[in-house]
Amino acid sequence: MPNWIIQTPSRDRISEVVAFIDSARRELFPMLAGSPLPRDLADFAGTYLAGRGHFLEARDQGRLIAGIGYLPYDHRFAQLDYHGKRVVEVVRLFVLPEYRRHGLAAALFAALREHAAEAGVQCLYLHTHPFLPGAIRFWERQGFALTDVEEDPVWQTTHMEHWLQM
Repeated sequence: MPNWIIQTPSRDRISEVVAFIDSARRELFPMLAGSPLPRDLADFAGTYLAGRGHFLEARDQGRLIAGIGYLPYDHRFAQLDYHGKRVVEVVRLFVLPEYRRHGLAAALFAALREHAAEAGVQCLYLHTHPFLPGAIRFWERQGFALTDVEEDPVWQTTHMEHWLQM
């Protein structure tokens, strides 16, 4: 039986959560070395705790082991038309390697999806990449449908959506 606790991070843990997420994203995307923090992480409290976004962390006996969040979708992909809909983008899902393949990512996402539904979100959007092992299949198992794959030979950005209500 898992011992983890899924919760919204407290304000006094923000720096730990930001460092955890930033470290994980730089490990997955080494080309980010030396780049500044993205806006959502630089203003974590304003974005995820007091804004229209939401973030969840998972801890095992106090140790930070995973995180996931959502942000209002910003319409930066012209091929996706979500105008007039309440759409959020699922972001920052990272799980420590020793906690993978135990249902933690699915549990985190289920809690995030529940929060989004309670907040009146109509659609969850995300993008991922084929070079991230198992990512596309994981999101399909969570109820996401593939909507577009960009032809870029390096990134092949894969867009997916999950409708909660129309």
